[in-house]
Amino acid sequence: MPTSENFKRVVVAVIAIPVILAATYLGGYYFFIFVAVVGLVSFYEFSILVKNKGADANLLWGLFVIFFLLLNKYLNLIELSTFILLTSLSLLTLELFRNKGSAILNLGVSFLGIFYVGIFLTSLIALRELYPDTNEYERGAFLLFSIFASIWIGDSAAYYGGTALGKHKLFPRVSPKKSWEGAIFGFIFSVGAMVLAKFIMLDFLSLLNSVIIGVIVGTAGQIGDLVESLLKRDSDIKDSSLASSGQLRIEWAFREMPVIRLIRGRFAREKPLSGMRVSACLHITTETANLASFTTVIDN
Repeated sequence: MPTSENFKRVVVAVIAIPVILAATYLGGYYFFIFVAVVGLVSFYEFSILVKNKGADANLLWGLFVIFFLLLNKYLNLIELSTFILLTSLSLLTLELFRNKGSAILNLGVSFLGIFYVGIFLTSLIALRELYPDTNEYERGAFLLFSIFASIWIGDSAAYYGGTALGKHKLFPRVSPKKSWEGAIFGFIFSVGAMVLAKFIMLDFLSLLNSVIIGVIVGTAGQIGDLVESLLKRDSDIKDSSLASSGQLRIEWAFREMPVIRLIRGRFAREKPLSGMRVSACLHITTETANLASFTTVIDN
């Protein structure tokens, strides 16, 4: 990799990581605004990606819907089922007046983009607000710090381990450069990072839950990576991010979004082990359709 490219990656990392960590630690409106920006950028990038397939997502309405969807999750204004119904009716009605190619393709990518980005990201807010009590509020930040670290470390391990030792292709049709060796490295380091985080900042979680989170990150995260590669390959786009020049790329919509949903499901089922409040459990389980995650990743 050229030295100039490495330098760009370091610069972006130095700028992006403090912003991510600060917004996560502060929580509240700061974190909501951060996630909202992530969601809006993601949907915009998604709308560009699908144009290569001859589809035209409803960009303006999609941006509005995603913003309100995230705001609704933060403020708990209306039921998610009601929101989905209103979104569906509005998209169908608006498509009557657009006259931009195939209505079926346009509606399909609009729905996919809104739900893939918007609904997935609501769980990121739910995780940060998992401990609403003032005395425990920072726990949500520590939990996300640990998850982010597990993802980043796992990605790095998969990249460098696969580069050094990769011989057996993982899924050549979708991502020719990925190997089983890299995937194993990523899995081991993801689990190890979460176990280490348990002893550094997650004393309120059981060791079992920490291991399970690591296993989820190390497996579902890599599946999410392959899904992203599938979408990009199908759209003939090498990089789905506006920030492609840096080590930290904004793969908001297409990376580890399945991870957070699985983690939240584990928390909901293992409340006695994790020591989480019953109120937080009820808050999570009311939206079993929500999926989410975001990460910044190393280009592999």
